[in-house]
Amino acid sequence: MDQAKGPRKGRAIGKTNDVNADLIAVVVAVNDAGPCVLTIEEGGALPSGPFELAHRSLQSGLRAWVELQTGQPLGYIEQLYTFADRDRVGANQRVISISYLALTREEDTGASGRRSWASWYDYFPWEDHRSGRPPIVLEELRPRLIEWADGADDGATRFDRRRRAAVAFALDGRAWNEELALQRYELLYEATLVEEAKRGGVSAILASVPGRSMIADHRRILATAIARLRSKIKYRPVVFELMPPLFTLLQLQRTVEALSGRLINKPNFRRLIEQQELVEKTGATTAETGGRPAQLYRFHHTILDERPVAGTKLPLARA
Repeated sequence: MDQAKGPRKGRAIGKTNDVNADLIAVVVAVNDAGPCVLTIEEGGALPSGPFELAHRSLQSGLRAWVELQTGQPLGYIEQLYTFADRDRVGANQRVISISYLALTREEDTGASGRRSWASWYDYFPWEDHRSGRPPIVLEELRPRLIEWADGADDGATRFDRRRRAAVAFALDGRAWNEELALQRYELLYEATLVEEAKRGGVSAILASVPGRSMIADHRRILATAIARLRSKIKYRPVVFELMPPLFTLLQLQRTVEALSGRLINKPNFRRLIEQQELVEKTGATTAETGGRPAQLYRFHHTILDERPVAGTKLPLARA
């Protein structure tokens, strides 16, 4: 990553005994094509950089690196997870990566020579079920996972692998759980079916399944962010961080569907939104929907002060 002009006043923290501390950002927006993630290195990496003495805090350091590398200012941000597995970025290196999830609006996702936005379904094509189960699940993943499971040396391990594959990918009549994005990627990694698992001298006899790879474990970090966001939109109204100031209920529904990778029952969704009083009418309408003018709404910000957290749920109402 290009860090030559970075805010590198002072030495990096965590250098003792060859241990480094990095800050990694998963910046998410939603456009007409669906959920997208901010990337660098032609889509092969997430914005990141070392935590340094000059940084006032972890968040200020992250914001500095993201703006330097991409020109993208950050709004909503929350800590995601700390990754410290041995050899996660290469042999004889120990890097502790503190990752953050950031949300931005579509109008802030313009093109830039320093950044690119990529659909997160390019990295995880098995995750988008808005048009039904993707063919890749049954045509490619299922037979490859069964082959991997049956290749175990003992019956208990074979049974456990088959069970985990069935739960993760909704096989054998099981229901799809959109929140298991990380478990699905990690299972494919364990089965050596993703490109990242073949690095560092691991056998590359088996071909990787479709899906763009990323450097180090950045795709694992992205999967962690997807799982977190899919879960969080059900109990906190963070989806509004991705919406323009004024929106229609259909735009809100399409955004939730894009994030979850699932379709939503329209009447149930609208009833839930209205019952929770998460939005309020503006009195304005728009004809951009192609049909009769649609009501424009805004997020009811004061609801966060008026209710306990449990009352701000945004559950998915599936068809």
